This record gives sequence, C-alpha cells and structure tokens, in this order.
Amino acid sequence: MNFESKLTKGEFCIPECIKCKKIVWPPSEFCNSCFGDVVLKEGPFMGKILEFSSQNQQNFCLVEFENTIRIMAKILKKPKLGQAVKISKCGISDGSYFFEVI
Repeated sequence: MNFESKLTKGEFCIPECIKCKKIVWPPSEFCNSCFGDVVLKEGPFMGKILEFSSQNQQNFCLVEFENTIRIMAKILKKPKLGQAVKISKCGISDGSYFFEVI
C-alpha cells in the first residue's frame, strides 16, 4: 500500500528507504537518494511547531517530523513555537493533502 492510500484512510505514515534508511519526502515508492524500495513506517509520530499563523479565527502551523518532513497543519488551540504535537486527522480532499494536529 502506498502513502496516498494510507492517507486516504486517515493514516499518516513516514516513507523510509529499506536500503539506506533515509526518509523519503515527498513520498515516493523509491528512494530519491539510492533508488532503494521504500516502506511506510506507522506511528503516532510526534512533531514540533516551527511557525504558526492565525487567520479568520483559525490557527495554522508548520510542523516538522523526524527532523526532515515539514507539513502545514490546522491546529484548534492557540499554538506555541516548539510545541510538541501529533497528527489527529489527515486525508486527501479535492486532490490536496490535509493535516490537523493536537
């Protein structure tokens, strides 16, 4: 099963190369460094907020996972820089990925 199939089911996974152990982002079935096969690590993964902004009473943040992956996510409570968060909801809507963190 690939990254988008998992994301469609609301499951966030981190793609990692079997051969060189590099995290592959953006997600791909093959490593962009050594061309090895990629597996999907499951978790809940903890990330940290690098930046945030509020608009129209909604909070958005840039979250980093595994010191490599950076995603934009919605957060319900007022965020703080460096705050530890995990993905509470994710998926694909109208062809775009979406993420929410708590």
